[in-house]
Amino acid sequence: MTLSGEEIEQFNCNGFLVLKNFLEPNICDEIYQKAKYHLDNKIEPFESDSEYHNSSKLVRENSTNYNSNIDTDSIRRLRQVYTRELVFKNWMENKKIRPILQQLLDDQVVVTTAHHNSIMTKLPYVSTETNWHQDRRYWQYSDNNLVSIWLALDAECSENGLLEFIPNSHNVEFDENYFDNKEYFIDISQNKKWITSKVSTNLCKGDVVIFHSLLLHRANRNITNTPKISFVYTVKGSNTKAISGSRSAMFPEVSLEFIK
Repeated sequence: MTLSGEEIEQFNCNGFLVLKNFLEPNICDEIYQKAKYHLDNKIEPFESDSEYHNSSKLVRENSTNYNSNIDTDSIRRLRQVYTRELVFKNWMENKKIRPILQQLLDDQVVVTTAHHNSIMTKLPYVSTETNWHQDRRYWQYSDNNLVSIWLALDAECSENGLLEFIPNSHNVEFDENYFDNKEYFIDISQNKKWITSKVSTNLCKGDVVIFHSLLLHRANRNITNTPKISFVYTVKGSNTKAISGSRSAMFPEVSLEFIK
């Protein structure tokens, strides 16, 4: 499967692309059940909502200890999932999506296990809102040729924490005055025209969203009675290098065979 020229242009312009009904429902169900087991049993490493909101910029940039080591009912994400279950690994090495990623990166695809490589959750009642941000802000690479792949394992809507994007924000060089001290894109007057341009698309089981590492995005808290569980991982082009000594360079990378 490959993208048309129009779809590539859409990604380059907006910074994201939605692939409807991409992954088979039975595989989504298997991923969901494995993820639920790890969540229910609080299998490390994971990140809690409180850790996510309370960690300083310095910690987020430099910490390589992904264990939580706290007792919590509010797990925000399971980390380092590539090595947890074969079905997780298989999805991150999926050959059907690889030609698409090759097109968007214009390079050989490399999985970056340092970042994302996660099962993301929005649990009922205890989940929190995710503020506007760029994923790339805490990553250290030679350039910005990184994209993330988001897999919906069930229905995703505004009420349970659907992703929202600000189109074309990945093409803008925002200075530090647009962000707070944790590099969230804050709701101030100069940002309002960007925030009011936000878009979202309801997702169904098996839908995939690919988005650029600099694209501004956010999500609501989950106000439904059902957990929202999603899968996200990040890939880069082989010519994009992790900065030596940084957190980005301290976890393995997985080079995937080029598919012609």
